[in-house]
Amino acid sequence: MFDPAHLRSFVAVAQTLSFTQAADRLGLRQSTVSQHIRKLEAVTERQLFLRDTHTVTLTADGEAMLEFARGILATNERAMRYFAGSQVRGRLRFGASEDLVLTQLPRILREFRRSHPLVDLELTVGLSGVLHEALHAGELDLVFGKRRTGEAHGTLVWRDKLVWISGDSLVVDPAQPVPLIVYPAPSITRAQAIETLERTNRSWRVTCTSGSLNGLRAAALAGLGVVAHAQSLIPGGLVQVPERHRLPDLGHVEFVLSSGRRALRGPAAELASTILAAGDRFQAVPAVS
Repeated sequence: MFDPAHLRSFVAVAQTLSFTQAADRLGLRQSTVSQHIRKLEAVTERQLFLRDTHTVTLTADGEAMLEFARGILATNERAMRYFAGSQVRGRLRFGASEDLVLTQLPRILREFRRSHPLVDLELTVGLSGVLHEALHAGELDLVFGKRRTGEAHGTLVWRDKLVWISGDSLVVDPAQPVPLIVYPAPSITRAQAIETLERTNRSWRVTCTSGSLNGLRAAALAGLGVVAHAQSLIPGGLVQVPERHRLPDLGHVEFVLSSGRRALRGPAAELASTILAAGDRFQAVPAVS
């Protein structure tokens, strides 16, 4: 029989690919998380992670275990809610990044609604920078958005590579400024793209600005330029720019849950728990066309 505490530690490490970040998320010592993983590997008699001093990756058995662990934890949570007779109610002002609405977010919100029918949800979709400003102004209760690598605010859901994407027929002329399709400021991906180009002495020009992901996608499909975007969330019809175009490496971006200075409780805590339990699903969804 699998211990739910061990499974929660396993899922947290699988999503963050870091024992340290998993421990921070769960409020445990890193040694405790490591112990949970060792015990789970002993029970399964399989190695679930490959780890060295720099990286943590799932083995094939670990990938299989992740699906089982998610299902076991979800079933356990539903059973506890049923027998506890929990009736969370109230209003939840939730902000979600543009990048996320074309992936698993609708399904997760549907699961949340099924488990918490008495919660009134107010959903705001926008740029992560704008959402975090609204959170700190007291206009939102919970934000699911991006932060730059190295920032400390929020609880990490997963870390993603930032890549250049475009329509499949775009040719980037190295003798010309890089044509950029961007969100307006304050956009994390906009800032990271421009800073990267300037740091590598590449000239650039903004060819299109749009406040929506659909707008960026339309401009990219029209061949207006390139977009800096999370690798696991590439919209349908767009592709990663081939290495032969020699665009600089953009680094990484992190997707986090933030509640500002407020303690998570009630509907916000329940939705955060639902998202954290399903965080790896966001990275496994085919692009929407």
